[in-house]
Amino acid sequence: MPELLLAELVKKEKLKPDIFKFSVKAPNIVKNSKPGNFVEIRVTDTTEPFLRRPISIYNLNREEGILEFIFQVRGKGTDILAKKEVGSQIDIIGPLGYGTFQYENYQNLAIIGGGIGVFPLYELAKCAKKSNKSVSTYLGFRNKDFVVLEEEFKNVSDNMVLTTDDGSYSQKGFAIQFLEKDIEDGKVDSIYACGPLPMLKAVQKLAKEKNIPCQISLEEKMACGIGACLGCAVKTAKSPEDAPEYWHVCKAGPVFNSQDVEI
Repeated sequence: MPELLLAELVKKEKLKPDIFKFSVKAPNIVKNSKPGNFVEIRVTDTTEPFLRRPISIYNLNREEGILEFIFQVRGKGTDILAKKEVGSQIDIIGPLGYGTFQYENYQNLAIIGGGIGVFPLYELAKCAKKSNKSVSTYLGFRNKDFVVLEEEFKNVSDNMVLTTDDGSYSQKGFAIQFLEKDIEDGKVDSIYACGPLPMLKAVQKLAKEKNIPCQISLEEKMACGIGACLGCAVKTAKSPEDAPEYWHVCKAGPVFNSQDVEI
């Protein structure tokens, strides 16, 4: 059951000029969260901006009840949030999302993310590694200036590939190229992805061609987080053209089996 609370901001880190990591005290949300869940945050007490901001859960410190999330400043709401200081109270609801990452029945996990889509994949990689799964991580960024969380993912991965589109850091190319090679070498039995839509479409296509189970976390504008505002609808893959059916990402997702949705 989601909880609404004012959570104390106990630590604030600037990872990049426009990317921040917040750590808040939220023991009940931490206790009830799973990899893939998200929270909704109200950034101000005024009516402007009125809507909450959906933010993925990055890390769960279950021993101390600390919830960590990372966000990029992209507009007025996240700009206000970024100005919060340690000791502030963060108005938060969570955990939200029925669809979470399900990895228990697989052994050789491939976790692939792009850009700011890597944030919700860390808790998955960490939990899978603790469960003695083999974790291969593939992270793609535009260039070296956008690279984040390299060491963090290395610490929870058996193998990690980091790529930049222009080759300015680490491997040149796209993360999916390295994933495809490992699939062909028989090193992967399941895929988990989050990132830009073109990347997700490519991963979805690859998983179908190789007949490998794949779960994707979708990023949509989820203003309410409970399926009431209807702003985050995604078409189901098997619905007829003359009578399309939709799921709401905030409620049915944000994680879906890749072949169940049309993206």
